[in-house]
Amino acid sequence: MSLVWKAVANSAKLVILSLLVIVPVSILGGLVAAYKKDSWIDRLIVNTGLAFSAIPDFVAGVFLLAFLAVPFDFFKVQASAPPGSGPLIQIQHLLLPVIAVLMVYFGYIARITRAGTITALDSDYARTAFMRGLSTGRVFRKHIARNALQPTVAVLGTQLGYLFGGMVALEIVFGYQGVGNLIIRAVDRADYPVLRAGVLTVAIIYMLATLGADLLVAWMNPRARQTLGDN
Repeated sequence: MSLVWKAVANSAKLVILSLLVIVPVSILGGLVAAYKKDSWIDRLIVNTGLAFSAIPDFVAGVFLLAFLAVPFDFFKVQASAPPGSGPLIQIQHLLLPVIAVLMVYFGYIARITRAGTITALDSDYARTAFMRGLSTGRVFRKHIARNALQPTVAVLGTQLGYLFGGMVALEIVFGYQGVGNLIIRAVDRADYPVLRAGVLTVAIIYMLATLGADLLVAWMNPRARQTLGDN
């Protein structure tokens, strides 16, 4: 378990930093695409996301190494920072894997956000709010965002488990000692205790992330909160 907890801590650094980048960028892209529906901006965001989503994460990692890490010293080939490095140095080493994860997830999350926002914009309460003369920003904050982002939150919850245990290829490409890399090395060595502990840990994280997302969606939905209160 000491090996697993160390790998979980490493994966947590990568996952948290990835979410801090993926969530605002992807949600903002989906909101802009929905607001500019059927415009060239909408098509640009959707098509760019589709193109990035078609690239496997390890291929994106290799391209980033070739086009960013090799010509620019700022980007590091190894995602694992030297022992004793400060937070900024660790973030610098994790930049390329974070960009690779962003490329893979941007299109998926942005499309989910776009679809939810378009549905919310076409609803009666949104049209009523606009007819009352409320500004676009206030309508989005008060009426659109909470309803439009519920599918996005649910998707992020299910993907959180994958980010912890499914980024095996990226961890290998960037030499990062995360949970996925630990599980693969345990398979190669036929180290069944480490393999069982790693898989069980990823399963627990996946279940907790999914449960947390469901609870957050219920909190965002007043009708669901009313149902929970009645029960």
